[in-house]
Amino acid sequence: MKNRITFKQINQLAIPAILSGIAESIITLTDIAMVGNLKDNSVEALAAVGLVGSFLSGLLWILGQTKTSISSIVSQQYGANNLNSIKTLVPQALYLNIAIGLFLLGTTVLFAENIFNLYNASNLVLQNCIDYYSIRAFGFPLTLISLTLFGTFRGLQNTVWAMRCGIAAAVIHVGLNFILIYGVEGFIPAFGIKGAAYSSLIAQCIMVAMAFYYYINRTNFRFNPGKEIHPLIKPYISLSFNFILRTATLNVAFFVANAYATGYGANYIAAQSILMNIWLFFSFFIDGYSGAGNAMAGRLIGEKNYQQLLYLSKDIAKYSVIIALILVVISFVFYRPIGEIFNKDEEVLHVFTSVFWIVLLMQPINTLAYIFDGFFKGMGDAKLLRNNLIISTFLGFIPTLLITDYFGMKIHGIWLAFGIWMIMRSFPLMYIFNQRMKSKISIQ
Repeated sequence: MKNRITFKQINQLAIPAILSGIAESIITLTDIAMVGNLKDNSVEALAAVGLVGSFLSGLLWILGQTKTSISSIVSQQYGANNLNSIKTLVPQALYLNIAIGLFLLGTTVLFAENIFNLYNASNLVLQNCIDYYSIRAFGFPLTLISLTLFGTFRGLQNTVWAMRCGIAAAVIHVGLNFILIYGVEGFIPAFGIKGAAYSSLIAQCIMVAMAFYYYINRTNFRFNPGKEIHPLIKPYISLSFNFILRTATLNVAFFVANAYATGYGANYIAAQSILMNIWLFFSFFIDGYSGAGNAMAGRLIGEKNYQQLLYLSKDIAKYSVIIALILVVISFVFYRPIGEIFNKDEEVLHVFTSVFWIVLLMQPINTLAYIFDGFFKGMGDAKLLRNNLIISTFLGFIPTLLITDYFGMKIHGIWLAFGIWMIMRSFPLMYIFNQRMKSKISIQ
């Protein structure tokens, strides 16, 4: 027990990651809250921001796996005291991700109308989707730059730098939202939904500039990719590919859920947008501890310190569940007012309040899934996470959704399916992790 990592040490990584995650989610939540309170066509605008936000979140979760991959490799080399061996790997990963970002920008903007037709968007909702997305898409290269740099920082056991970048971007974004969405009479016209997109893009530029400052001045990595392809670039791509397959499967669930909600009507997709973004807010909050587990797991694997890793998993899981329960209690106390922050339409609020309790009851289970996801990511076991999510989605989520839709449960059925999905994601990972660590310890 003397080597057990303390709560203070965990929080040194977790709290900055939590604040960074909250700042990131605020960018989308403020768009939804402010656009949802426009004087004209607020329900259609809210639905559009929710659909685009869902599509962007899906892509960013896929792209975010490059951050997980570089973090896993850097943290393991950090634990093995061998960082000098990857001095050209990081810039190679950076340039690769910039190229991917430019490709996504070019292809998705061209097919924006087709993409959001797949979500059942039509008429004003579809036009709002195209207007909003055509601006937000320019953030893809910026996002991939920041993900690569933040993954490198986390691998170095530092989440403070990413936190500072994220908070600065969130503060700037909120301020610009007021100015660009609603306008300043006599000075700046009201851009409405486009204003939300412009403020997001500007905030991203500032975040990337700050990230480059820390990369250049606080790390030993630089921009020279070397003359030869790094030997770890293949494992990096393999890790990223498996994490991407995993996250693509995750997005199947989100896409199907939003498509069904849109089919139920504008009020349902508006309520679904609010519920999903509150769920993501909770996820970002808890993901700080998952990120800490990710970074520490990679380091401890590099050190071959399996006993401490087992202790760490129990402690982080306990702390995270307590935090989730606190969030649930607060949300039950302010049950309806939370919905009113985003939209005041009575029909939307009726749908929201009828199902919000399911989202809240899921949170402790969600927490366990995120935590053990983080550990296996740090350990670099992308194949296990990929297979776990494929099974949970195609044998859990989709069959449940089809059954509940058949019985007319509508949005209640969507969230019941998410509940089954999270149960299948969390408990198998917990069991496998514990068995694997006990096996490693017995061999030592």
